Amino acid sequence: MRIFGLVGLLVVLGCGFYIYQRSATSTLGDTSPQEQIDTVTIRQRLLTIGQTEKQYMATHGKYATLAQLSHDNLLPGGIEQRGYTFSAEVNGATGFTITATPTDDDKEDWPTLEITESMKVTER
Repeated sequence: MRIFGLVGLLVVLGCGFYIYQRSATSTLGDTSPQEQIDTVTIRQRLLTIGQTEKQYMATHGKYATLAQLSHDNLLPGGIEQRGYTFSAEVNGATGFTITATPTDDDKEDWPTLEITESMKVTER
């Protein structure tokens, strides 16, 4: 009876590994390892800035520009990182859009990333 349980477990683990491997391969696509690393870093940075915007809103009743965040020492690292430049479009108390645009010549075909008050990072 235990042998059937062991065989079943191995089949399930094998299927799970196969599905994981297929999804990982299709997600990575044709991007270079450096692009993957930088994009993940920029996504994380956008999430950090978005969280800072939420905290600023809770304290001040409105969203801040990047200059305001920087002036209040809430934007460590500045507005440039890994060949990307960050910019903000702020609509007072209703919302914000933070955009990370590749500005390095070697990254001209890399994605532009955005985050809004919904805290969802998107690519374009």
